[in-house]
Amino acid sequence: MNPHDRSILAAQGYLELGMYQEVWRELNSLPAEMLSRGDVMEIFVLSLMGEKRWEDALALARRLREKQPTEPGGFIHEAYCLHELGRTKEALDLLVNGPPSLQERAVFFYNVGCYHARLGDFTNALVMLERSFEMDAALKKSARRDPDLVDVKDLL
Repeated sequence: MNPHDRSILAAQGYLELGMYQEVWRELNSLPAEMLSRGDVMEIFVLSLMGEKRWEDALALARRLREKQPTEPGGFIHEAYCLHELGRTKEALDLLVNGPPSLQERAVFFYNVGCYHARLGDFTNALVMLERSFEMDAALKKSARRDPDLVDVKDLL
């Protein structure tokens, strides 16, 4: 394993542990040309999101989405940032108008369900959430604790 791959792998590990300063240290040790790689950008976005730096994360997620317009990551992260910034309708619109690859991810249906619930559309929220649970049963456990789903929790 070359040192650059090691730094990316270490950054991913630190990200999972919520050790954001270490994520930044590892990624900033990479050559400048590697910082624009999609996988590296996504780690940066997730780190910013972990730090609740929503505006910064939104800007970088948007760049990731533009760089990889058929990949779901940038769309999902950008939408989540929009939602956290109180722009839930924009988040929902971004996801439902995104590429077909989004529908391969359970988190797409989960987040769309959450956004519908926050916007008061409980029927569509439940449909989307059930689809996410079919794809990933572990999401049902998360849904019971999700503050976005407090209004539909009894229906799950």
